[in-house]
Amino acid sequence: MRDLTYPPIVVAATTAFRLLGLRFQMQGTEHVPRTGGAVLAVNHISYVDFVVGGFAARPSKRLVRFMSKRELFDHRFTGPLMRSLHHIKVDREDGVASYREGVRYLEMGEVVGIFPEATISRSFEIKELKTGAVRLAAEAGVPLVPVILWGTQRLMTKDHQRDFSRGKTIGITVGAPLHPSGADPAGDTQRLRSTMRSLLDSAIRAYPDDEQPPGCWWLPASYGGSAPTPQEAARLDRAEKLERARRRARSRRGG
Repeated sequence: MRDLTYPPIVVAATTAFRLLGLRFQMQGTEHVPRTGGAVLAVNHISYVDFVVGGFAARPSKRLVRFMSKRELFDHRFTGPLMRSLHHIKVDREDGVASYREGVRYLEMGEVVGIFPEATISRSFEIKELKTGAVRLAAEAGVPLVPVILWGTQRLMTKDHQRDFSRGKTIGITVGAPLHPSGADPAGDTQRLRSTMRSLLDSAIRAYPDDEQPPGCWWLPASYGGSAPTPQEAARLDRAEKLERARRRARSRRGG
């Protein structure tokens, strides 16, 4: 693929991170293959994960093609950018086409990024995962690489005001590749979730203590923070989904 837009976008993002004084803790990036197709399964805790997640592949000199919701492609400003970066549109009404496009990219030797939780985790723990990541890797015969981001929620996430003040640490932890066979997508997905939970634990424990004091909102409740528990987060997710449905219904009625 010709990439006229991606390299300058990476430079711009790197410059922005430097201006924000972000400090990156990167571990395990050697697990991202330097050649051939691969699926990166990335946890989702922030609106900026789409930008930061690609940096997991930077030491391997790879560009990540993220599977992203259709709304970003339909937007008048982000749509042309997403297409120029060769990201993959995910249309919930035509999931098969999105899936086939992901497989095609992988068979072409591209690195495809996917957020298997589908939506941001308000608890900052690993939610239940969709099976798409393991199915893509199995069908294309490529490694499935788990990636954990930590600290991005402090910049911009649900239910909190954005904070781009200087001096935050961002953790990027990459695990050893998994190799799902396709025989048991549900079981492979649970194994992926278990791996991601273990990596998340390591990332939280490696994070600077002075940047996540007990009781802080960006730390999971199970680690002494004040983030919603997974059960509370699920309740908030349901309420948000219901409110979106109400807004769509009002819009259809013209009110």
